[in-house]
Amino acid sequence: MQSLQATCIFHGPFVFDEGDAARIYHALLPKRSIVAGVMGRTAAAASGLPLTYADVPPSVVINGMEGVCILVNRGKTPASGRRFGEIVASRVRGGLIHIECSDQICYLWNNGDSAIAEEICDQIGYRLVMLTSSREDQPEMRRICGCIPGEPVMVEGITIGYATAEEAVISYKEGILMPISGIRLKLHGIEKLHAAGCPPLDRAWCKSGWIRTALPANIRRTSPPCGRVQTIDHTGIAMYRMITPDTCGILAIGDDTTAVCGHIGAVLGIPVFGITDGDGDDIVPEAYAPGSVIVRTISGTDDQIGREIAASLPQGDQVCWDELVASMLEAFSSSIVLWRDLR
Repeated sequence: MQSLQATCIFHGPFVFDEGDAARIYHALLPKRSIVAGVMGRTAAAASGLPLTYADVPPSVVINGMEGVCILVNRGKTPASGRRFGEIVASRVRGGLIHIECSDQICYLWNNGDSAIAEEICDQIGYRLVMLTSSREDQPEMRRICGCIPGEPVMVEGITIGYATAEEAVISYKEGILMPISGIRLKLHGIEKLHAAGCPPLDRAWCKSGWIRTALPANIRRTSPPCGRVQTIDHTGIAMYRMITPDTCGILAIGDDTTAVCGHIGAVLGIPVFGITDGDGDDIVPEAYAPGSVIVRTISGTDDQIGREIAASLPQGDQVCWDELVASMLEAFSSSIVLWRDLR
């Protein structure tokens, strides 16, 4: 087929890990392909597709583009995939074509371009469903669909509780996050979210379950031996914004933050010094670049010890990672114990 005169916005890791992105790209040959989402970018790194990356939500990408944009997504479940498409459709100008790979449906939201949607369905063998999005989410209320009871529920990458039903509903009023239904809150996670700052819930990144299930391939260390060390404190999803070419390592504070930074670092070839206290929720498979070290706190929380260690980091642009790791292990031996050593 001739190149489709449209832009594909690939979202999330599963569309790459399951091979959907490659199949759809080669079937449609879009004029441009963009990846939105932190873990989508991580998964896309090994795809070999001609992609550009956007460090903003899909709706922001689409509203900044001219012409037809196609959202390509694979939700954890068909319900969560459809709900995600509805949220994006409610935030973009005009209609939206949404290819949902979890149930092989092409959703045409809000009277989008039906001719292109029908052409896409012919090319990829999906059926077309026309829908209208609602704007029922409010800044102080959020529904998170497609949950599996028992799995973690996250806001801005921080686990704030555990699902007890297929739909978790939360509210955020006057600086307090509260459960409405379908969720059991995790107090320490709520504290972390409040400390980091919770955006209006209709704009927050909310999801449940694993943020990626596949392991990175061809893990090796490619970062410079000396350079800058970045500290990431319970905001692993911000890692791509903080990495520079001279980053030699990451100080990650928190169990889930260590897991996310380690996973992304394994893709980028950057080691981490992870400070944990054992309250992680296994939201991503463990993977670390060579040179990484994971420690557990002996007393105190990872927040407390992590900030002490962060405050001790030497100032300046040239810090040698291996020497720094050895010195931190020695200097804080009364507060931490070596848990994993990949040196």
